Formats: sequence, C-alpha cells, structure tokens
Amino acid sequence: MKIIAVIPARYSSTRFPGKPLADICGKPMLWWVYQRVSKINDFDEVVCAIDDERIKEICERYEMNYVMTKNTHPEHISRIHEVSEKIDADYYMCINGDEPLISQECILPIIPTEKHDGPYFGGAMRVLTDPAETIDFAKIKLVVSEQTGKCLYMSRTPVPYPRGTLLFKYNKYVGVECFNKEALNFFVSTPMNDLERIEDIDHLRFLANGIDLHFHYVESESISVDTPKDLEKIIKVLICHEN
Repeated sequence: MKIIAVIPARYSSTRFPGKPLADICGKPMLWWVYQRVSKINDFDEVVCAIDDERIKEICERYEMNYVMTKNTHPEHISRIHEVSEKIDADYYMCINGDEPLISQECILPIIPTEKHDGPYFGGAMRVLTDPAETIDFAKIKLVVSEQTGKCLYMSRTPVPYPRGTLLFKYNKYVGVECFNKEALNFFVSTPMNDLERIEDIDHLRFLANGIDLHFHYVESESISVDTPKDLEKIIKVLICHEN
C-alpha cells in the first residue's frame, strides 16, 4: 500500500492570518509539523498542501516537499482531494499544519493496515481533560460508539447532554485523519447539508449521507494553534522541554 502524509497549510485564516509561518523558537510552525511527521517510516511521502507563494518560499528554504493548491478551497478536505488528483496513493493521511507538537502516538493508531472497499475515513480522538475545552466552540466534540468505534455525531457544543449523569468522559477531535480516494471523491461530489452548515464541521457531510467515520483513541496530548494565544502555550512547552 502507498500512504502519503499531507499537511494542509493555507495562508488565509480568519482568526490567525499567516498561521503556517508563525515563528516558534526561530522556525515557522509548518517546519515543526513537517519534521515530526517525516520521522514516521510508514509514510511513502510527506507533502505540504499550500496555497500561497510566501509558504512556498518557506518550504523551499527548509527543503520541505510541497504541492501548490488553489486558494479557493472552502475547507481542508477538498484541498486534500486536489493533492490526490496529483499524487496517486491508497491512503492520504491528513495532519493539520497547526499541530506543531503532534507526536507519533497521535498518528500511528490511525494508519491503516489494509485496504478498504468504498469510502473510508479514520480519525483520532482523545478524552477531554480540561473542563474549559468542553464548552469551547473551537474544540469539536465527538459521540462515538464504544462497541464499534464509529462516530455517531460531532458538535461544537457539549454532547451528549449530561441530564442522567455527570459521570461521562467527553471526546475531543484531534487533527489527524485518513482518507482513501473514494472518500475524497465522495466529499467533493456531494453538496453541503444542513448539519454541516449549522455546526460548521466538514465531516458531517459523511455522517449525514451514511458514511461511517472510524475514530481511534490516542493517549498523547497535542495543542492545536487556533489563535496567537495558543502559540504562546506552544512556545512555553518547547522552552520547558529544552530546559
């Protein structure tokens, strides 16, 4: 099987423009992600899916493979699909470019060991440990069947609602995903539905159309950079690690 890792890195961001180029201890954030992903031997290739000449310049300066994609993609999945049109593979692992502390423990459980018929999606999740994250709309919560590992629903609000008991562990989406070509083709050929539009969660396009989403628990903690404030947390972690 051929598996490639794709790191989406778009320049325009509503909350943090130029995020992939944000300086972290003297290196752009995208470099930190690329270095960590490149250490995984399961990948036949690692590429950055970029959309801006400024990111291209950084990729060339730090010798990171890249694929230039359109800057009109409404979300990351259609950007991954464009990469799949240019590079043939059995699976496309998407590791978000805003996860500079991503570890192998967050990625390895998601890598498929066999081919799947029909559209396939695999993702990573972890148990929420910070109560503040439960009500943070930027953190996507998952309801997953304990029996099958299949996702039942995704939301930016705390789901399920704890009416019967407070003894419940909430699951958080982690920015590591795996698609086969069939799943990517399905996504770009299927219109957005009301659930996806209301929640602003791309993956609901699959769920609303009966496509299973398989999620796996990962133990390692990772911090996604959604705002400049998140960047401060990353820098503190790296400085503490070096010291």
